[in-house]
Amino acid sequence: MPGVEIVTPDQRPRAPESGEPAKPSYALAMTRGLRRRCPNCGRGRLFRAYLKPIDACESCREPLGHIRADDAPPYFTIFIVGHVVVGLVLSTEIAFHPPMWVHMATWPALTVILTLILLPVVKGTLVGLMWRLKLRGDEFQ
Repeated sequence: MPGVEIVTPDQRPRAPESGEPAKPSYALAMTRGLRRRCPNCGRGRLFRAYLKPIDACESCREPLGHIRADDAPPYFTIFIVGHVVVGLVLSTEIAFHPPMWVHMATWPALTVILTLILLPVVKGTLVGLMWRLKLRGDEFQ
C-alpha cells in the first residue's frame, strides 16, 4: 500500500536511556563536520589549526582528538577536485580552443586552490561521520 510504512520493533529508533544524551543523526553529524564544527553539539570548533583536530570540544567537552581520518580526506579531495578540473578542462578545450599557455596557467592554480579549500571541509565531514560511527581510525577498534 503506497504511503504506508511498516516498522518492526527492532527498527524503531531507540530512546536514549536516562543518563545517555541523544546523539545527532549521521547527516547532522556530517553537516556539522562539513562546517568544521563539533559533530556532537555543533557549537565548538573542530580544528585548532588548518587540519589539526582539537582534543575535546570547547563547548560540550566531547573528546575528538582520538579520531584519525588519515588518508581518507586527501583521497576524497583528490577525487572531487580531479573530476571538477578535468570536466572544466575538457569543456573549455571543446568550447574555446585556448592556447596551451592558458591551460598551463589556469588549471594547476585552480587545482591547488580547490584542494586547499576542500581538504578541511572533507576532513571535517569524515571526522563527523567517524565520530557518529564511533570509529577511531586505528587498527585496534
